[in-house]
Amino acid sequence: MIKIEHLKKEYPNVTPLKDVSVEIHDGDVISVIGPSGTGKSTLLRCINQMEKPTAGRVWVDGREITDKKCDINKVRQKMGMVFQSFNLFGHLTVIENIMLSPVDLLGKSRQEAYDEGMRLLRTVGLAEKALNYPDELSGGQKQRIAIAGTLAMDPDIILFDEPTSALDPTMVGEVQAVIRELSKTGKTLMIVTHEMSFARAISNRVFYMDEGGIYEEGTPEQIFDHPRRENTRRFIQKLKVLELTIESRDYDFLGMAGEIDRYCGKNQIPAKAAHYIHLAFEELVHQILIPALEHPRIQAVVEYSEALESAVMTVRYNGRAFDITAKGDELSLVVLRSAVSDMAYSWDENEGLPNRAILRIRTS
Repeated sequence: MIKIEHLKKEYPNVTPLKDVSVEIHDGDVISVIGPSGTGKSTLLRCINQMEKPTAGRVWVDGREITDKKCDINKVRQKMGMVFQSFNLFGHLTVIENIMLSPVDLLGKSRQEAYDEGMRLLRTVGLAEKALNYPDELSGGQKQRIAIAGTLAMDPDIILFDEPTSALDPTMVGEVQAVIRELSKTGKTLMIVTHEMSFARAISNRVFYMDEGGIYEEGTPEQIFDHPRRENTRRFIQKLKVLELTIESRDYDFLGMAGEIDRYCGKNQIPAKAAHYIHLAFEELVHQILIPALEHPRIQAVVEYSEALESAVMTVRYNGRAFDITAKGDELSLVVLRSAVSDMAYSWDENEGLPNRAILRIRTS
């Protein structure tokens, strides 16, 4: 088991890990997902002490590896790590790369290391490449060799740092197939990955990392189908978000129209959907709400899902209960309805902006 308490890692200009506390159980297969720069790889490197944490403590099988007295090299013999850059020695053959650590670190005989190495090569489907050199292999083959080399140490824990990110898309599947088989062996796996379908299929737990730590964790079903927190939902659904705030009748309408243009262009939102986003904003905010609110405070959030090719505009505003689906300028409502496939209104007096309208924007 791995136990982490209040782990922190800071660099001169950034703190990727602010406070991480979690337990990883024997046999867990954990996918670590999240935006770039949120500390996913740093977490793995702190667990195997390739990076020294700024603060916090880490235990592996009851031994505190952050203790200066700990023999970390002894611990690493049971904790393998697979990098995105393969880390093979170019002057050694494939089988020599695999034999190297068992002979040097575990004291195995060359014959014993060779026999085990060939068995592992058969496991990853590359026995015929035993006498080849790394530069004679494809990227996918190199990564499978790197995994075989890690397995040669018979680790209980294997950390995968984006093992397919450096590969051509056609080679990703062969490496994923090897990891898939490993997930059935009872070893503890932690996999940093951007491949969401792979993470969903292989894991029993998923860590979504953001804001300096494990922002949300759960089963694949919980994280991918029913995320509880906003950043997780936006990431999983590949949401592109635009937030607009209005606090005066004399707000810069043309400036906000320009922001919508830039948002739609940057995220390659189809022309029809972009047109309807503009139209919905103009009719709801400019034509209906601004005339009706004496001191307007309005927040409009547009979310475009790349995965679903759909757009939703949520508009929150102040004042008394004002159901825009039933009130307001009739002509503007007609135009607004032409831009949306559905709209709903709700009121919550406990909110700072108690009125909420949700518009599902037409995309065709």
